[in-house]
Amino acid sequence: MSQIEQLKPLEIELHLPVRTYDIDFAGIVSNIVYVRWLEDLRLEMLSHSFPLAEQLQNGIAPLILQTKIDYKQAIQMTDLPIGKMWVESLASLRWIVSAEIAIAGKISAIAQQTGIFINLETKKPIRIPERLQQQYQDSLLQSES
Repeated sequence: MSQIEQLKPLEIELHLPVRTYDIDFAGIVSNIVYVRWLEDLRLEMLSHSFPLAEQLQNGIAPLILQTKIDYKQAIQMTDLPIGKMWVESLASLRWIVSAEIAIAGKISAIAQQTGIFINLETKKPIRIPERLQQQYQDSLLQSES
């Protein structure tokens, strides 16, 4: 997705492969796989804005406080899911990301995660890194124009 097509702040899109070990006893993708896909989406989104390796070098890391997933349609082995994630809000300490997982344009799941950044040494919350705040603000301006 190019910057011009970007409609939501820091939005990314990712093909999410269904693996044989993702299938549960009912023949559909297990609910826990969606959590892994959210992690894949979040890491991809951060790789464009503030890569995890750079965060770790600075002694900080994101921490998930809450994950909500609304399952709309089962995904099966032969499906080709595509995930999208964007930053819903970014406050001084907390961030919220939203996601959609779709098959052929039809929504299979919607999700939202709330998190913070922590200092890895103290394990205490820190303010959202300035670099990420600035990229979010720039992305907001782009999505409004």
